[in-house]
Amino acid sequence: MSFEIPIGPQHPALKEPISLRMTVDGEVITGVDIRLGYNHRGVEKLAEQKTWIQNIYLTERICGICSHSHATCYVQAVEKLMELLPPRRGLYIRYLVSELERVHSHLLWLGVAGHEAGFDSFFMYTWRDREIVMDLLEMISGNRVHYAINTIGGVRRDIDEGQKAKILEGVATLRKRSEYYFAIGANEPSFVARIAGVGMLSKEQAVSLCAVGPVARASGVARDVRKEDPYAVYDELDFELCTADSCDVLGRVVVRVKELLESYKMIEQMVRNLPDGDIAVKAPRKAKPGEAVSRYEAPRGENIHYVKSSGADKPERLKVRAPTLGNYPATIEMLKKGFIADIPLIFAAIDPCICCAERAVTLVDAANGAESIVRMSELRRRALARAKNAPVKGNAVWPF
Repeated sequence: MSFEIPIGPQHPALKEPISLRMTVDGEVITGVDIRLGYNHRGVEKLAEQKTWIQNIYLTERICGICSHSHATCYVQAVEKLMELLPPRRGLYIRYLVSELERVHSHLLWLGVAGHEAGFDSFFMYTWRDREIVMDLLEMISGNRVHYAINTIGGVRRDIDEGQKAKILEGVATLRKRSEYYFAIGANEPSFVARIAGVGMLSKEQAVSLCAVGPVARASGVARDVRKEDPYAVYDELDFELCTADSCDVLGRVVVRVKELLESYKMIEQMVRNLPDGDIAVKAPRKAKPGEAVSRYEAPRGENIHYVKSSGADKPERLKVRAPTLGNYPATIEMLKKGFIADIPLIFAAIDPCICCAERAVTLVDAANGAESIVRMSELRRRALARAKNAPVKGNAVWPF
């Protein structure tokens, strides 16, 4: 007998609101429905009201864990529109922060994977070491979460010899510990048994469903923008594209640990070969009319920003395709034929960032189905009006 199990939009296994509807036959999942739209943010529409510089800090807030990824992807597109070539020293510092952020993101994810599999000591170890890279990011940028290192035409902060030495020291510590974690994660029997064969996604399915990032690479798909379409300094760096062929959650763990080791190599290369010179060039206030597309390999996979200019000091249009959104079709396939107990593990394995995937707000009139896009100020006005007229229960206001 089949029946439906709702998970979310509020659920202990979910850190952000999303609604999963599982059709199950006994303990086996036979159908999956993902319902989006619980994070009403309006970021893309808001970007049309802000200048090119202001939007750097707006796009950084699309995501907390990979804030630099969105800011860099946006800045790359704007620099194409403005025909700017940042100095090489500025580019090295920008992508040094990119790889440090990748290390931060993967360590965070590995801890979550250990927690979801019941391996909490693994969680404690990786999150302890995550503090090392967050301290390095704070030293470079002044911030632990939203680094604000980017500007149009380069970066806002330089690094000195003392900071370079501390980065190399921190990376050496992280490499030693990551190699130890790789040995644990690949050989600890109970951990491997829990994640091996879970969330299967064949290479053919990964290709047909356009999976990106570690999800695709764990299914044997050698897809990485840094190798396929090298941008900035990546064609000057020596690193390997990391894949696995187990096509399951174990493979996604292996790929991320391998990528940690490759990121350490790239960080050391960029620090030791940091060019002399300026860190930024002056950018114009307005961009010429035109369009630009920027691709960036974020920790979760390929990030795409489309920017359109009408010749003003603000973009006419900003469109973001985050890697989490690209991995949703593959997630549906991974969940099918799995067990109910595997749902948190499989869903966490794509490293989901729900707020990354949901940015625009479209209002639909329930009476006639008409759609409209509203300004942030109008959305706020409607929310306040609804809250004011909502029924009160005790001391709480229930707006929905």
